[in-house]
Amino acid sequence: MSDSTNQGTLRGRGAVVTGSTSGIGLGIARRLASQGADIVINGLGDAAAIEKERAAIEADFGVRCFYSPANMLNGEEIAGMIAFAEDKIGGCDILVNNAGIQFVAPIDEFPDDKWQQIIQINLVASFHSIKAALPGMKARGWGRIINIGSAHALVASPFKSAYVAAKHGIAGLTKTVALEVATQKITVNAICPGYVWTPLVEAQIPDTMKARGMSKEQVINDVMLEAQPSKEFVTIEQVAGMAAYLCSDDAAPVTGAMMSIDGGWMAH
Repeated sequence: MSDSTNQGTLRGRGAVVTGSTSGIGLGIARRLASQGADIVINGLGDAAAIEKERAAIEADFGVRCFYSPANMLNGEEIAGMIAFAEDKIGGCDILVNNAGIQFVAPIDEFPDDKWQQIIQINLVASFHSIKAALPGMKARGWGRIINIGSAHALVASPFKSAYVAAKHGIAGLTKTVALEVATQKITVNAICPGYVWTPLVEAQIPDTMKARGMSKEQVINDVMLEAQPSKEFVTIEQVAGMAAYLCSDDAAPVTGAMMSIDGGWMAH
């Protein structure tokens, strides 16, 4: 929850957050709503559970919140989601590209379909959403694009070829678009968390146990937190706080940046 001094600082802004029916995306959607932004959430899940989260955002923060079922594998549906935001909440002033999937396997055993899906959802979807959202941001003279990268946008780990390739692509996309719109009061940044304790990370543990022949405790301590000198997982709330900062006036000069929140991983 944001502190009271930030309440209402995003009043009148509209935010689209992809992959926001759970985990990091939902945390970011709730944080932006706590500052007064109207929200379009998007993602997969049980319809009743999604409706419960959507209604909770409206009830908890007194903002409008709508759900878009746009498929991140489909560029036309992604453009439609941005048009939906223009119609329902007056525009996409803040775009958070958070949707992501993961698969862990040696590259010579990596399924072709998993490679394609990860590149599409973790990289290509952001191209489509940015392309669709920028005209409205330019017309209104203000915008915030936040791409959820990863420590893996900056360094690699074994057995994650598609994910690391996609997140490195997000770093390049972020910097390029930042340069293109630098004079138009639109910032483009990537948040690069280390390991965040989410359902996605928890779900990786069995595959990593299998790939490396390790116990659950070994995977957590010797693989996941091995690279994080703090030896602590990043929290969803901490990622959401960074997103809120990047939407603030204080962050107006911050663009093209890779914001590492990784317990010291990049200091190695």
